[in-house]
Amino acid sequence: MMKSEGLYASQGGPIILSQIENEYQNIQTAFGPAASQYVNWAAKMAVGLQTGVPWVMCKQTDAPDPVDQIPPISPHCGQRIGHLLYGGLPYIRSAEDIAFHVTLFIARNGSYVNYYMYHGGTNLGRTSSAYVITAYYDQAPLDEYGLLRQPKWGHLKDLHAAIKSCSSTILQGVQKNFSLGQLQEGYTFEVEKGGCVAFLINNDRNKQVDVQFRNRSYQLLPKSISILPDCENVAFNTAKVNVGSNRRIITPTYKFSSADKWKQFEEVVPNFDDTPFKSNSLLEHMNTTKDKSDYLWYTLRYEHNLSCKEPNLHIESAAHVAHAFVNHTYIGGAHGSKDVRSFTLDLPITLNQGTNNISILSVMVGLPDTLDQTNQPSHTYQSHHRHVTSLSTVHSSPHCTPPPITVQAMAPPPVHPDSGAYLERRYAGLTNVEIQCSKEESSDLTNSTWGYQVGLVGEQLQVYKEQNGSDEIVWSPIGVTSKQTLTWYKSEFEAAKGDDPVVLDLSSMGKGEAWVNGESIGRYWILFHDSRGNPSQTLYHVPRSFLKESENVVVLMEEAGGNPLGVSLNTVSVTNLHEKHKISTSLFPSIT
Repeated sequence: MMKSEGLYASQGGPIILSQIENEYQNIQTAFGPAASQYVNWAAKMAVGLQTGVPWVMCKQTDAPDPVDQIPPISPHCGQRIGHLLYGGLPYIRSAEDIAFHVTLFIARNGSYVNYYMYHGGTNLGRTSSAYVITAYYDQAPLDEYGLLRQPKWGHLKDLHAAIKSCSSTILQGVQKNFSLGQLQEGYTFEVEKGGCVAFLINNDRNKQVDVQFRNRSYQLLPKSISILPDCENVAFNTAKVNVGSNRRIITPTYKFSSADKWKQFEEVVPNFDDTPFKSNSLLEHMNTTKDKSDYLWYTLRYEHNLSCKEPNLHIESAAHVAHAFVNHTYIGGAHGSKDVRSFTLDLPITLNQGTNNISILSVMVGLPDTLDQTNQPSHTYQSHHRHVTSLSTVHSSPHCTPPPITVQAMAPPPVHPDSGAYLERRYAGLTNVEIQCSKEESSDLTNSTWGYQVGLVGEQLQVYKEQNGSDEIVWSPIGVTSKQTLTWYKSEFEAAKGDDPVVLDLSSMGKGEAWVNGESIGRYWILFHDSRGNPSQTLYHVPRSFLKESENVVVLMEEAGGNPLGVSLNTVSVTNLHEKHKISTSLFPSIT
Protein backbone atom coordinates (compact mmCIF):
# COMPACT_ATOMS: atom_id res chain seq x y z
CA MET A 1 0.00 0.00 0.00
CA MET A 2 2.76 2.45 0.93
CA LYS A 3 4.55 1.74 -2.33
CA SER A 4 1.38 2.15 -4.38
CA GLU A 5 0.80 5.51 -2.65
CA GLY A 6 4.35 6.67 -3.45
CA LEU A 7 5.35 7.11 0.17
CA TYR A 8 8.93 5.80 0.03
CA ALA A 9 11.89 8.19 -0.25
CA SER A 10 12.90 6.48 -3.48
CA GLN A 11 9.56 7.69 -4.86
CA GLY A 12 9.84 11.16 -3.39
CA GLY A 13 7.93 10.27 -0.22
CA PRO A 14 8.84 10.66 3.47
CA ILE A 15 9.66 7.02 4.41
CA ILE A 16 13.43 6.52 4.55
CA LEU A 17 13.61 3.18 6.42
CA SER A 18 11.44 0.08 6.91
CA GLN A 19 11.43 -2.65 9.54
CA ILE A 20 10.42 -6.29 9.20
CA GLU A 21 9.71 -8.31 12.37
CA ASN A 22 10.26 -6.97 15.88
CA GLU A 23 12.52 -8.51 18.53
CA TYR A 24 11.87 -12.02 17.20
CA GLN A 25 15.21 -13.19 18.56
CA ASN A 26 13.76 -12.92 22.10
CA ILE A 27 11.59 -15.97 21.39
CA GLN A 28 13.56 -17.60 18.56
CA THR A 29 14.94 -20.54 20.55
CA ALA A 30 11.40 -21.77 21.30
CA PHE A 31 10.93 -22.65 17.61
CA GLY A 32 14.22 -24.48 16.97
CA PRO A 33 15.73 -24.65 13.47
CA ALA A 34 12.49 -23.44 11.88
CA ALA A 35 13.08 -20.02 13.42
CA SER A 36 16.18 -19.31 11.31
CA GLN A 37 14.29 -20.40 8.21
CA TYR A 38 11.54 -17.95 9.11
CA VAL A 39 14.01 -15.08 9.61
CA ASN A 40 15.50 -15.72 6.17
CA TRP A 41 12.06 -15.95 4.58
CA ALA A 42 10.90 -12.70 6.21
CA ALA A 43 14.03 -10.85 5.07
CA LYS A 44 13.75 -12.18 1.52
CA MET A 45 10.08 -11.26 1.36
CA ALA A 46 10.76 -7.71 2.57
CA VAL A 47 13.67 -7.08 0.20
CA GLY A 48 11.62 -8.53 -2.64
CA LEU A 49 9.14 -5.70 -2.29
CA GLN A 50 11.78 -3.42 -3.86
CA THR A 51 10.85 -0.32 -1.90
CA GLY A 52 14.14 1.45 -2.58
CA VAL A 53 14.83 2.11 1.12
CA PRO A 54 16.89 0.05 3.61
CA TRP A 55 15.30 -2.71 5.66
CA VAL A 56 16.16 -3.46 9.29
CA MET A 57 15.32 -6.11 11.88
CA CYS A 58 15.18 -5.08 15.53
CA LYS A 59 17.39 -7.12 17.88
CA GLN A 60 18.08 -9.80 15.26
CA THR A 61 21.80 -10.63 15.21
CA ASP A 62 21.38 -13.21 12.42
CA ALA A 63 19.56 -10.81 10.08
CA PRO A 64 20.66 -11.84 6.56
CA ASP A 65 22.17 -9.33 4.13
CA PRO A 66 21.16 -6.83 2.94
CA VAL A 67 18.83 -6.45 5.93
CA ASP A 68 20.55 -4.59 8.76
CA GLN A 69 20.00 -5.35 12.44
CA ILE A 70 19.26 -2.82 15.15
CA PRO A 71 21.16 -3.93 18.25
CA PRO A 72 19.45 -4.24 21.64
CA ILE A 73 18.70 -0.90 23.28
CA SER A 74 21.90 0.31 24.87
CA PRO A 75 21.68 1.50 28.47
CA HIS A 76 23.30 4.67 27.16
CA CYS A 77 20.95 5.26 24.25
CA GLY A 78 17.81 6.10 26.21
CA GLN A 79 15.54 6.14 23.19
CA ARG A 80 12.52 4.54 24.87
CA ILE A 81 9.89 7.03 25.96
CA GLY A 82 7.07 4.58 26.63
CA HIS A 83 3.39 3.79 26.23
CA LEU A 84 0.46 3.76 28.64
CA LEU A 85 -1.70 0.98 30.05
CA TYR A 86 -5.17 1.19 31.54
CA GLY A 87 -4.66 1.71 35.25
CA GLY A 88 -1.08 2.89 34.78
CA LEU A 89 0.55 6.26 35.25
CA PRO A 90 2.15 7.88 32.18
CA TYR A 91 5.87 7.32 31.89
CA ILE A 92 7.20 10.85 31.44
CA ARG A 93 10.80 11.68 30.54
CA SER A 94 11.96 15.24 30.48
CA ALA A 95 13.36 16.86 27.36
CA GLU A 96 16.68 17.23 29.17
CA ASP A 97 16.88 13.54 30.11
CA ILE A 98 16.08 12.30 26.61
CA ALA A 99 18.56 14.74 25.07
CA PHE A 100 21.30 13.63 27.50
CA HIS A 101 21.02 9.95 26.66
CA VAL A 102 20.67 10.48 22.92
CA THR A 103 23.77 12.71 22.93
CA LEU A 104 25.69 10.17 25.02
CA PHE A 105 24.75 7.47 22.53
CA ILE A 106 26.12 9.58 19.65
CA ALA A 107 29.30 10.39 21.60
CA ARG A 108 29.91 6.67 22.09
CA ASN A 109 29.81 6.01 18.35
CA GLY A 110 26.05 5.55 18.03
CA SER A 111 24.67 6.36 14.60
CA TYR A 112 20.97 5.42 14.69
CA VAL A 113 18.49 6.81 17.21
CA ASN A 114 15.00 5.36 17.39
CA TYR A 115 12.51 7.28 19.54
CA TYR A 116 9.85 4.98 20.91
CA MET A 117 7.55 6.82 20.64
CA TYR A 118 8.18 10.07 18.77
CA HIS A 119 4.52 10.42 17.75
CA GLY A 120 1.94 9.04 20.17
CA GLY A 121 -0.75 8.01 17.68
CA THR A 122 -4.17 6.45 18.23
CA ASN A 123 -5.13 2.76 18.44
CA LEU A 124 -8.34 3.01 16.45
CA GLY A 125 -10.82 0.16 16.50
CA ARG A 126 -9.69 -2.92 18.41
CA THR A 127 -6.04 -2.66 17.36
CA SER A 128 -4.45 -2.12 20.79
CA SER A 129 -2.87 -5.04 22.63
CA ALA A 130 -3.84 -6.16 26.11
CA TYR A 131 -4.67 -3.28 28.44
CA VAL A 132 -2.97 -0.68 26.19
CA ILE A 133 -5.00 2.52 26.08
CA THR A 134 -6.43 3.87 22.86
CA ALA A 135 -4.16 6.95 22.96
CA TYR A 136 -1.07 4.66 23.26
CA TYR A 137 1.41 7.37 24.37
CA ASP A 138 0.35 10.99 24.48
CA GLN A 139 3.55 12.35 26.08
CA ALA A 140 5.73 11.94 22.97
CA PRO A 141 7.37 14.96 21.23
CA LEU A 142 4.43 14.84 18.82
CA ASP A 143 1.35 14.05 20.88
CA GLU A 144 -1.51 11.75 19.95
CA TYR A 145 -2.96 14.34 17.58
CA GLY A 146 0.35 15.29 15.95
CA LEU A 147 0.62 18.55 17.89
CA LEU A 148 3.98 19.70 19.22
CA ARG A 149 4.67 18.93 22.86
CA GLN A 150 7.05 21.64 23.99
CA PRO A 151 9.77 21.92 25.11
CA LYS A 152 10.39 18.25 24.25
CA TRP A 153 9.95 18.61 20.48
CA GLY A 154 11.93 21.83 20.13
CA HIS A 155 14.79 20.76 22.42
CA LEU A 156 15.32 17.54 20.46
CA LYS A 157 15.11 19.52 17.21
CA ASP A 158 17.91 21.79 18.46
CA LEU A 159 19.93 18.73 19.49
CA HIS A 160 19.69 17.13 16.07
CA ALA A 161 20.52 20.42 14.39
CA ALA A 162 23.72 20.58 16.46
CA ILE A 163 24.60 16.97 15.60
CA LYS A 164 23.86 17.52 11.92
CA SER A 165 26.14 20.59 11.80
CA CYS A 166 29.15 18.40 12.58
CA SER A 167 27.97 15.01 11.36
CA SER A 168 30.68 14.62 8.71
CA THR A 169 33.42 14.95 11.32
CA ILE A 170 31.65 12.54 13.70
CA LEU A 171 31.27 9.94 10.96
CA GLN A 172 34.78 10.28 9.53
CA GLY A 173 36.82 11.26 12.58
CA VAL A 174 38.84 9.18 15.01
CA GLN A 175 37.15 8.88 18.40
CA LYS A 176 39.03 9.42 21.65
CA ASN A 177 37.73 9.17 25.22
CA PHE A 178 39.33 10.96 28.18
CA SER A 179 38.62 11.89 31.80
CA LEU A 180 37.69 15.40 32.87
CA GLY A 181 37.09 14.59 36.55
CA GLN A 182 35.68 11.96 38.90
CA LEU A 183 32.23 12.05 37.26
CA GLN A 184 33.19 13.94 34.13
CA GLU A 185 34.53 12.70 30.80
CA GLY A 186 34.89 13.77 27.22
CA TYR A 187 34.86 12.39 23.69
CA THR A 188 36.46 13.91 20.62
CA PHE A 189 36.18 13.06 16.93
CA GLU A 190 39.04 14.41 14.79
CA VAL A 191 39.93 14.14 11.12
CA GLU A 192 43.34 14.72 9.55
CA LYS A 193 42.32 17.91 7.77
CA GLY A 194 41.57 19.65 11.05
CA GLY A 195 37.90 18.96 11.74
CA CYS A 196 37.17 18.36 15.43
CA VAL A 197 34.02 17.72 17.49
CA ALA A 198 33.91 17.40 21.27
CA PHE A 199 31.34 16.08 23.75
CA LEU A 200 31.96 17.23 27.33
CA ILE A 201 29.98 15.15 29.83
CA ASN A 202 29.01 15.77 33.44
CA ASN A 203 27.52 12.62 35.00
CA ASP A 204 26.98 14.29 38.38
CA ARG A 205 23.23 14.68 38.86
CA ASN A 206 23.52 17.33 41.55
CA LYS A 207 26.53 19.54 40.94
CA GLN A 208 27.49 22.05 38.29
CA VAL A 209 31.20 21.78 37.50
CA ASP A 210 33.91 23.63 35.61
CA VAL A 211 36.19 21.49 33.46
CA GLN A 212 39.36 22.26 31.54
CA PHE A 213 39.55 21.23 27.89
CA ARG A 214 42.31 22.34 25.54
CA ASN A 215 43.36 25.20 27.78
CA ARG A 216 39.83 26.53 28.10
CA SER A 217 37.34 26.39 30.95
CA TYR A 218 33.81 25.08 30.33
CA GLN A 219 30.90 25.15 32.74
CA LEU A 220 28.79 21.99 32.71
CA LEU A 221 25.33 21.93 34.24
CA PRO A 222 24.34 18.93 36.41
CA LYS A 223 23.73 15.76 34.38
CA SER A 224 24.46 17.38 31.05
CA ILE A 225 26.53 17.15 27.89
CA SER A 226 27.89 20.08 25.91
CA ILE A 227 28.44 19.69 22.17
CA LEU A 228 31.36 21.63 20.66
CA PRO A 229 31.18 21.26 16.84
CA ASP A 230 34.63 22.86 16.46
CA CYS A 231 36.13 21.70 19.80
CA GLU A 232 35.98 25.32 20.99
CA ASN A 233 32.47 26.78 21.04
CA VAL A 234 29.46 25.25 22.77
CA ALA A 235 26.57 24.89 20.33
CA PHE A 236 24.25 22.87 22.57
CA ASN A 237 23.92 21.70 26.17
CA THR A 238 21.43 18.96 26.94
CA ALA A 239 20.31 20.56 30.23
CA LYS A 240 19.86 24.05 28.82
CA VAL A 241 16.45 24.34 27.19
CA ASN A 242 15.98 27.36 24.94
CA VAL A 243 12.47 26.41 23.84
CA GLY A 244 9.40 27.63 25.71
CA SER A 245 6.78 25.26 27.07
CA ASN A 246 3.28 25.02 25.69
CA ARG A 247 -0.08 24.06 27.14
CA ARG A 248 -2.94 22.05 25.71
CA ILE A 249 -6.31 23.78 25.36
CA ILE A 250 -9.52 21.73 25.25
CA THR A 251 -12.40 23.74 23.77
CA PRO A 252 -15.95 22.33 24.05
CA THR A 253 -17.94 22.67 20.82
CA TYR A 254 -21.01 20.56 21.57
CA LYS A 255 -22.51 18.94 24.67
CA PHE A 256 -24.67 15.82 24.37
CA SER A 257 -26.54 16.78 27.53
CA SER A 258 -30.10 16.57 26.18
CA ALA A 259 -31.81 13.22 26.59
CA ASP A 260 -33.94 14.07 23.55
CA LYS A 261 -30.83 13.87 21.36
CA TRP A 262 -30.02 10.29 22.38
CA LYS A 263 -31.55 6.96 21.47
CA GLN A 264 -30.75 3.60 23.02
CA PHE A 265 -30.73 -0.06 22.05
CA GLU A 266 -30.60 -2.51 24.93
CA GLU A 267 -28.28 -5.46 24.41
CA VAL A 268 -29.91 -8.89 24.77
CA VAL A 269 -28.64 -11.19 27.54
CA PRO A 270 -28.82 -14.63 25.92
CA ASN A 271 -30.68 -17.63 27.30
CA PHE A 272 -29.01 -21.01 27.26
CA ASP A 273 -31.56 -22.37 24.80
CA ASP A 274 -30.90 -19.55 22.31
CA THR A 275 -27.12 -19.92 22.11
CA PRO A 276 -25.80 -21.17 18.74
CA PHE A 277 -23.42 -23.85 20.07
CA LYS A 278 -22.79 -25.78 23.25
CA SER A 279 -20.00 -27.63 25.01
CA ASN A 280 -19.59 -29.78 28.10
CA SER A 281 -16.71 -27.63 29.31
CA LEU A 282 -15.57 -24.03 29.65
CA LEU A 283 -14.11 -23.07 26.27
CA GLU A 284 -11.04 -20.87 25.88
CA HIS A 285 -12.09 -17.33 24.97
CA MET A 286 -9.70 -16.35 22.16
CA ASN A 287 -9.86 -19.61 20.22
CA THR A 288 -13.64 -19.43 20.39
CA THR A 289 -14.09 -15.82 19.26
CA LYS A 290 -11.23 -15.92 16.70
CA ASP A 291 -10.80 -12.20 17.49
CA LYS A 292 -14.10 -11.38 15.78
CA SER A 293 -15.22 -9.69 18.97
CA ASP A 294 -13.99 -8.77 22.45
CA TYR A 295 -17.00 -10.56 23.89
CA LEU A 296 -17.92 -14.19 24.59
CA TRP A 297 -21.09 -15.23 26.39
CA TYR A 298 -21.01 -18.31 28.64
CA THR A 299 -24.58 -19.38 29.48
CA LEU A 300 -25.97 -22.17 31.64
CA ARG A 301 -29.37 -23.59 32.53
CA TYR A 302 -29.19 -24.32 36.24
CA GLU A 303 -31.72 -26.34 38.23
CA HIS A 304 -31.61 -25.02 41.77
CA ASN A 305 -31.87 -27.81 44.33
CA LEU A 306 -29.48 -26.69 47.05
CA SER A 307 -30.82 -26.22 50.55
CA CYS A 308 -29.05 -22.94 51.37
CA LYS A 309 -30.94 -19.65 51.45
CA GLU A 310 -28.01 -17.39 50.50
CA PRO A 311 -26.17 -18.99 47.56
CA ASN A 312 -22.98 -17.45 46.21
CA LEU A 313 -21.85 -17.46 42.57
CA HIS A 314 -18.11 -18.09 42.44
CA ILE A 315 -16.35 -17.31 39.12
CA GLU A 316 -12.67 -17.58 38.24
CA SER A 317 -11.51 -15.96 35.01
CA ALA A 318 -8.30 -15.59 33.05
CA ALA A 319 -9.86 -13.03 30.69
CA HIS A 320 -9.69 -9.26 31.27
CA VAL A 321 -13.25 -8.55 32.41
CA ALA A 322 -16.29 -10.58 33.44
CA HIS A 323 -19.93 -9.48 33.90
CA ALA A 324 -22.39 -11.84 35.56
CA PHE A 325 -26.17 -12.06 35.07
CA VAL A 326 -28.66 -14.33 36.81
CA ASN A 327 -32.07 -14.57 35.18
CA HIS A 328 -31.17 -11.51 33.06
CA THR A 329 -30.38 -9.36 36.10
CA TYR A 330 -26.90 -7.89 36.35
CA ILE A 331 -25.28 -8.89 39.64
CA GLY A 332 -21.74 -7.57 39.21
CA GLY A 333 -18.43 -7.71 37.44
CA ALA A 334 -14.69 -7.51 37.95
CA HIS A 335 -11.52 -7.16 35.93
CA GLY A 336 -7.82 -7.90 36.03
CA SER A 337 -4.91 -5.75 34.87
CA LYS A 338 -1.61 -6.08 33.05
CA ASP A 339 -0.15 -7.51 36.27
CA VAL A 340 -3.23 -9.38 37.48
CA ARG A 341 -3.80 -12.05 34.88
CA SER A 342 -6.56 -13.97 36.65
CA PHE A 343 -9.27 -12.77 38.97
CA THR A 344 -12.15 -14.08 41.07
CA LEU A 345 -15.74 -12.93 41.56
CA ASP A 346 -17.82 -14.01 44.56
CA LEU A 347 -21.35 -12.71 44.15
CA PRO A 348 -24.37 -13.27 46.41
CA ILE A 349 -27.29 -14.26 44.19
CA THR A 350 -31.01 -14.95 44.36
CA LEU A 351 -32.16 -18.11 42.61
CA ASN A 352 -35.61 -19.27 41.66
CA GLN A 353 -36.76 -22.71 42.64
CA GLY A 354 -36.30 -24.83 39.56
CA THR A 355 -34.73 -23.51 36.36
CA ASN A 356 -32.42 -20.47 36.34
CA ASN A 357 -30.46 -18.88 33.53
CA ILE A 358 -26.87 -17.94 34.36
CA SER A 359 -25.10 -15.78 31.77
CA ILE A 360 -21.51 -14.62 32.13
CA LEU A 361 -20.00 -12.16 29.65
CA SER A 362 -16.25 -12.64 29.26
CA VAL A 363 -14.39 -9.66 27.81
CA MET A 364 -10.92 -9.19 26.34
CA VAL A 365 -9.38 -5.72 26.04
CA GLY A 366 -6.82 -6.52 23.36
CA LEU A 367 -4.99 -9.78 22.81
CA PRO A 368 -2.60 -10.76 25.62
CA ASP A 369 1.13 -10.63 24.96
CA THR A 370 2.83 -11.90 28.11
CA LEU A 371 2.80 -14.83 30.48
CA ASP A 372 3.79 -13.09 33.70
CA GLN A 373 1.24 -13.07 36.49
CA THR A 374 1.26 -11.75 40.01
CA ASN A 375 -0.77 -12.56 43.08
CA GLN A 376 -2.61 -9.29 43.59
CA PRO A 377 -6.25 -8.44 44.30
CA SER A 378 -8.43 -7.88 41.26
CA HIS A 379 -10.56 -4.81 40.62
CA THR A 380 -14.31 -4.78 41.17
CA TYR A 381 -17.36 -2.93 39.90
CA GLN A 382 -20.34 -1.81 41.94
CA SER A 383 -23.55 -3.44 40.77
CA HIS A 384 -27.04 -2.02 41.25
CA HIS A 385 -27.51 -3.44 44.71
CA ARG A 386 -24.56 -5.64 45.58
CA HIS A 387 -20.85 -5.12 46.08
CA VAL A 388 -18.49 -7.44 44.23
CA THR A 389 -15.60 -8.69 46.29
CA SER A 390 -12.47 -10.44 45.07
CA LEU A 391 -11.20 -13.02 47.57
CA SER A 392 -8.12 -14.26 45.75
CA THR A 393 -6.21 -14.25 42.52
CA VAL A 394 -5.84 -17.48 40.60
CA HIS A 395 -3.31 -18.48 37.98
CA SER A 396 -3.99 -20.45 34.86
CA SER A 397 -1.79 -22.38 32.51
CA PRO A 398 -1.23 -20.94 29.00
CA HIS A 399 -2.19 -24.24 27.36
CA CYS A 400 -5.24 -24.72 25.20
CA THR A 401 -7.38 -26.74 27.60
CA PRO A 402 -8.65 -25.33 30.88
CA PRO A 403 -6.23 -26.41 33.64
CA PRO A 404 -6.94 -27.12 37.30
CA ILE A 405 -7.13 -23.85 39.23
CA THR A 406 -4.92 -23.27 42.24
CA VAL A 407 -4.18 -20.21 44.31
CA GLN A 408 -0.46 -19.43 44.25
CA ALA A 409 1.56 -17.12 46.46
CA MET A 410 4.58 -17.01 44.20
CA ALA A 411 4.67 -15.31 40.81
CA PRO A 412 6.53 -17.03 37.95
CA PRO A 413 9.76 -15.56 36.60
CA PRO A 414 9.31 -12.31 34.65
CA VAL A 415 8.93 -12.51 30.90
CA HIS A 416 9.72 -9.85 28.29
CA PRO A 417 6.61 -7.62 28.47
CA ASP A 418 6.08 -7.13 24.75
CA SER A 419 6.53 -10.54 23.16
CA GLY A 420 6.21 -14.25 23.72
CA ALA A 421 6.34 -17.58 21.94
CA TYR A 422 3.22 -19.59 21.10
CA LEU A 423 0.75 -16.78 21.60
CA GLU A 424 -1.95 -19.09 20.26
CA ARG A 425 -1.55 -21.23 23.39
CA ARG A 426 -2.32 -18.46 25.85
CA TYR A 427 -5.42 -19.20 27.88
CA ALA A 428 -8.15 -16.66 28.49
CA GLY A 429 -11.75 -16.91 29.58
CA LEU A 430 -13.59 -18.57 32.45
CA THR A 431 -11.72 -21.31 34.26
CA ASN A 432 -14.05 -22.28 37.09
CA VAL A 433 -17.69 -21.61 38.02
CA GLU A 434 -19.44 -22.80 41.18
CA ILE A 435 -22.54 -22.08 43.19
CA GLN A 436 -21.50 -22.24 46.81
CA CYS A 437 -23.57 -22.54 49.94
CA SER A 438 -21.00 -23.75 52.43
CA LYS A 439 -17.81 -25.77 52.51
CA GLU A 440 -19.93 -28.88 52.64
CA GLU A 441 -22.50 -27.94 50.03
CA SER A 442 -21.69 -26.53 46.60
CA SER A 443 -22.34 -27.20 42.94
CA ASP A 444 -19.39 -27.25 40.52
CA LEU A 445 -20.63 -26.01 37.14
CA THR A 446 -17.29 -26.06 35.34
CA ASN A 447 -17.97 -29.26 33.39
CA SER A 448 -21.67 -28.68 32.91
CA THR A 449 -23.18 -28.11 29.48
CA TRP A 450 -22.56 -24.49 28.56
CA GLY A 451 -24.09 -22.51 25.73
CA TYR A 452 -21.94 -19.99 23.85
CA GLN A 453 -22.48 -16.85 21.83
CA VAL A 454 -19.61 -14.99 20.19
CA GLY A 455 -20.06 -11.23 20.33
CA LEU A 456 -23.01 -9.03 21.15
CA VAL A 457 -26.30 -8.85 19.29
CA GLY A 458 -25.57 -5.19 18.52
CA GLU A 459 -22.29 -6.19 16.90
CA GLN A 460 -23.98 -8.84 14.79
CA LEU A 461 -26.60 -6.32 13.67
CA GLN A 462 -23.90 -3.66 13.18
CA VAL A 463 -25.94 -1.05 14.99
CA TYR A 464 -22.94 1.29 14.76
CA LYS A 465 -23.26 1.54 10.99
CA GLU A 466 -24.45 4.95 9.91
CA GLN A 467 -27.21 3.87 7.53
CA ASN A 468 -28.16 0.55 9.10
CA GLY A 469 -31.94 0.34 8.71
CA SER A 470 -32.41 -3.27 9.78
CA ASP A 471 -35.87 -4.08 11.08
CA GLU A 472 -34.23 -5.96 13.94
CA ILE A 473 -32.76 -2.73 15.33
CA VAL A 474 -35.28 -0.84 17.42
CA TRP A 475 -33.88 2.37 18.85
CA SER A 476 -35.96 3.78 21.69
CA PRO A 477 -35.89 7.04 23.66
CA ILE A 478 -33.19 7.12 26.27
CA GLY A 479 -34.30 5.80 29.64
CA VAL A 480 -32.80 6.01 33.09
CA THR A 481 -29.08 6.40 32.40
CA SER A 482 -27.75 5.64 35.87
CA LYS A 483 -25.83 2.36 35.98
CA GLN A 484 -27.38 0.86 32.85
CA THR A 485 -25.24 -2.01 31.62
CA LEU A 486 -24.90 -3.41 28.11
CA THR A 487 -26.67 -0.57 26.36
CA TRP A 488 -26.01 0.98 22.95
CA TYR A 489 -26.44 4.76 22.67
CA LYS A 490 -26.74 6.83 19.48
CA SER A 491 -26.79 10.56 18.77
CA GLU A 492 -25.96 13.07 16.02
CA PHE A 493 -23.76 16.17 15.94
CA GLU A 494 -22.32 18.81 13.64
CA ALA A 495 -18.60 18.76 12.90
CA ALA A 496 -16.46 21.28 14.77
CA LYS A 497 -15.30 24.18 12.59
CA GLY A 498 -11.65 24.67 11.68
CA ASP A 499 -8.72 22.27 11.43
CA ASP A 500 -7.97 21.57 15.10
CA PRO A 501 -8.06 17.92 16.16
CA VAL A 502 -11.43 16.68 17.44
CA VAL A 503 -12.03 14.54 20.52
CA LEU A 504 -14.96 13.05 22.40
CA ASP A 505 -14.82 13.57 26.16
CA LEU A 506 -16.15 10.29 27.54
CA SER A 507 -15.36 10.96 31.19
CA SER A 508 -18.99 10.27 32.17
CA MET A 509 -18.97 6.80 30.62
CA GLY A 510 -17.81 3.49 32.10
CA LYS A 511 -16.34 0.97 29.67
CA GLY A 512 -17.02 0.05 26.08
CA GLU A 513 -16.29 1.11 22.51
CA ALA A 514 -17.16 4.20 20.45
CA TRP A 515 -17.95 4.68 16.76
CA VAL A 516 -18.31 7.82 14.65
CA ASN A 517 -20.02 7.44 11.27
CA GLY A 518 -19.48 3.69 11.43
CA GLU A 519 -15.75 3.96 12.18
CA SER A 520 -14.52 2.71 15.53
CA ILE A 521 -12.43 5.29 17.39
CA GLY A 522 -11.37 2.66 19.91
CA ARG A 523 -12.17 1.12 23.24
CA TYR A 524 -12.74 3.33 26.27
CA TRP A 525 -12.36 2.34 29.92
CA ILE A 526 -13.06 5.26 32.20
CA LEU A 527 -13.76 3.11 35.27
CA PHE A 528 -10.21 1.75 35.36
CA HIS A 529 -8.40 4.28 37.55
CA ASP A 530 -4.69 4.67 38.17
CA SER A 531 -3.05 4.72 41.59
CA ARG A 532 -4.00 8.40 41.95
CA GLY A 533 -7.68 7.71 41.39
CA ASN A 534 -7.86 9.11 37.85
CA PRO A 535 -8.94 7.46 34.58
CA SER A 536 -6.04 6.58 32.29
CA GLN A 537 -7.81 8.29 29.37
CA THR A 538 -10.95 10.42 28.98
CA LEU A 539 -10.43 12.15 25.60
CA TYR A 540 -10.85 9.98 22.50
CA HIS A 541 -9.56 11.14 19.13
CA VAL A 542 -12.01 11.47 16.24
CA PRO A 543 -9.96 11.81 13.03
CA ARG A 544 -11.37 14.59 10.87
CA SER A 545 -11.32 12.18 7.94
CA PHE A 546 -14.17 10.34 9.72
CA LEU A 547 -16.34 13.46 9.87
CA LYS A 548 -18.88 15.11 7.60
CA GLU A 549 -20.00 18.71 7.85
CA SER A 550 -23.30 17.69 9.43
CA GLU A 551 -25.38 14.72 10.57
CA ASN A 552 -22.43 12.86 12.08
CA VAL A 553 -23.52 9.80 14.05
CA VAL A 554 -21.85 8.72 17.29
CA VAL A 555 -22.61 5.28 18.76
CA LEU A 556 -21.43 4.10 22.18
CA MET A 557 -21.49 0.52 23.43
CA GLU A 558 -21.62 0.90 27.23
CA GLU A 559 -20.88 -2.13 29.40
CA ALA A 560 -20.71 -0.76 32.89
CA GLY A 561 -23.25 1.96 33.64
CA GLY A 562 -21.92 5.14 32.06
CA ASN A 563 -24.03 8.25 31.45
CA PRO A 564 -24.04 9.55 27.84
CA LEU A 565 -25.56 12.88 28.92
CA GLY A 566 -22.12 13.90 30.17
CA VAL A 567 -20.37 13.33 26.81
CA SER A 568 -19.04 16.36 24.92
CA LEU A 569 -17.35 17.11 21.60
CA ASN A 570 -14.17 19.18 21.87
CA THR A 571 -11.28 20.52 19.83
CA VAL A 572 -7.65 20.36 20.89
CA SER A 573 -5.02 23.06 20.40
CA VAL A 574 -1.84 24.23 22.10
CA THR A 575 -0.61 27.62 23.21
CA ASN A 576 2.80 28.83 24.31
CA LEU A 577 2.73 29.67 28.00
CA HIS A 578 4.04 33.19 27.37
CA GLU A 579 1.43 33.88 24.66
CA LYS A 580 -2.25 34.66 25.08
CA HIS A 581 -3.49 33.12 21.85
CA LYS A 582 -3.48 29.53 20.75
CA ILE A 583 -1.19 28.27 18.01
CA SER A 584 -2.95 27.38 14.78
CA THR A 585 -2.09 23.94 13.43
CA SER A 586 -1.36 25.56 10.06
CA LEU A 587 1.64 27.35 11.59
CA PHE A 588 3.42 24.20 12.76
CA PRO A 589 6.83 23.74 11.12
CA SER A 590 7.55 20.72 9.00
CA ILE A 591 9.02 17.80 10.93
CA THR A 592 10.94 16.46 7.95
